[in-house]
Amino acid sequence: MYLLEEKIWFWLLLIIPALLVMYGLLLFWQKRAQKRFANTALLRKLSPDSSIFKGALKIIVLCGAILFLVIALVNPKMGTKLETVKREGVDLVFAIDVSKSMLAEDIAPNRIEKSKQLVTQIINNLGSDRIGIIAYAGSAYPQLPITTDYSSAKLFLSQMNTDMLSSQGTAIREAIELAKTYYNDEEQTNRVLFIISDGEDHVGEAVSIAEQAKEEGIKIFTIGVGDANGGPIPLKRNGIIQSYKKDQNGETVITKLDENTLKEIAAEANGEYIYGKNTAEVLEKVQDLLNNMDKKEFEAKQFADFKDQFQWFLAAGIFLLFLDIFLLDRKTGWLKKMNLFDEN
Repeated sequence: MYLLEEKIWFWLLLIIPALLVMYGLLLFWQKRAQKRFANTALLRKLSPDSSIFKGALKIIVLCGAILFLVIALVNPKMGTKLETVKREGVDLVFAIDVSKSMLAEDIAPNRIEKSKQLVTQIINNLGSDRIGIIAYAGSAYPQLPITTDYSSAKLFLSQMNTDMLSSQGTAIREAIELAKTYYNDEEQTNRVLFIISDGEDHVGEAVSIAEQAKEEGIKIFTIGVGDANGGPIPLKRNGIIQSYKKDQNGETVITKLDENTLKEIAAEANGEYIYGKNTAEVLEKVQDLLNNMDKKEFEAKQFADFKDQFQWFLAAGIFLLFLDIFLLDRKTGWLKKMNLFDEN
């Protein structure tokens, strides 16, 4: 198991392609200047010790040094010990609506991005709860099984979008049905499902299936994302709005937040409806709900004793820098013997 502590330093890797481009332009300029000065045969007589290979080798060594130094700044760590720990928490499953209606921008930046922001912030505030993620539109798809790995959860969450499911529509029923399979511990008494959606339910029967979920000990809390006045669904290309989705009659589709459906689902499963516009209010409400629930003890395996590994990359980077300093652009004895690239 490894951990990258300061990923922001990876941006410095852009220096490498910049150096390669500059080196290519320098070679091009040198070739043009040399052609104006003399022909190839004469240039070889004037500078017999000039080496094509040495120049390329220097730039490769320099790029390698930059690569290793950047990795050292990122500070990779390795987990050297796997241990089992006892934790107390609740099993939380997040069912996130990824239908096309979630592209509406009646809530900034749009419904799907707002949903992902809300879930990310909820995860950041969790203590030792287990979490799972479901994506649903016309059908439901398991995105992440129950886990205590919050980093993986946020990674999967960031990759969710409205194109990930081919079947369009909004089938809340299927999301609830799939969520029921996540809670595989018969003794688990705290089973919580958060449905994050604009409330549109094209299939129906979500309320009746919520009642069945309640009988299995699952509490459903719904978070409404959108606005009651609604908004059009933009169709974008390269981030620019080209048009808006239209119905069969050529009229622009206006999708609205259906709070009534979400309230009915939550009420049927001993849960509660939360309006998702204000992130701080949502987090406070969710935290209160979880704090009032009894926690169940469970075992989880995790890596401990992460050790820094930056020193190996730092040493390699410094070594390559010294190597670059002592690499001259002219031919040396060992290079003449090797006759690389048929330079003689």
